[in-house]
Amino acid sequence: MSTEETCIEFDNVLAGYKDFMILNNLSFKAKRGKITLLLGPNGAGKSTVLKTLFGLLKVRHGRVLLDGQDITGASPKDLLVRHGIAFVPQGRNLFGQLTAYENLELGGITLGMKTTHERIPEVLELFPRVKERMHSAAASLSGGEQKQLEVGRALLLRPRVLLIDEPSIGLSPIVVQDVFRLLRKLADQGTTVLMVEQNVKSALKMADEAIALESGRLVLHKAASELLADPDIERLFLGGAHAAAPAATV
Repeated sequence: MSTEETCIEFDNVLAGYKDFMILNNLSFKAKRGKITLLLGPNGAGKSTVLKTLFGLLKVRHGRVLLDGQDITGASPKDLLVRHGIAFVPQGRNLFGQLTAYENLELGGITLGMKTTHERIPEVLELFPRVKERMHSAAASLSGGEQKQLEVGRALLLRPRVLLIDEPSIGLSPIVVQDVFRLLRKLADQGTTVLMVEQNVKSALKMADEAIALESGRLVLHKAASELLADPDIERLFLGGAHAAAPAATV
């Protein structure tokens, strides 16, 4: 992979929680303007990659780079405002008593109100159902509407990189496909997407590349289309990554 193609790079990263390391000298590269899917069994380190990249977990060893620039140790605020990295974590992360519109306003607090109000209509056009309910309390929205609101809040910042963890949890298949189509559109417009998703086959259909982790280490890096054709994909996802593909390629 050429330097020009690379957006995100983990270089021998060791990271985890207190004295318990989850990522064990992990190295990988993700291409600019592509959707890279992180796969692996529970505890493999997928969500830890996103939290480390967003500065929520300390890098104990190694480097994290964005477009060749070392961003190791940068704070979440710095990564968001200066480097254009937005993070949509797993679960619901909204202010339930505030309206959908007010949640969007808070999402753009670093932009200033004038810019935020200019951008909110653009975001609402992407999510017609949220637009219809923009004056309703966020807690009253359906699970799908809440997830779309979370993604929309992140998009207010027009991120260069979007990190998203398990976007399909609690959503109907139809809403999941809507979210996946949006992510595909964003990538096609130049946004780099790094995603954790358990709905493996559906995610692989819209992703560009897939990275499989096991015990915090890279065990596979392939084109998503190539992995989708692998009859061992379910076994890979459930924890037999090394058995399905003994040779990792980056």
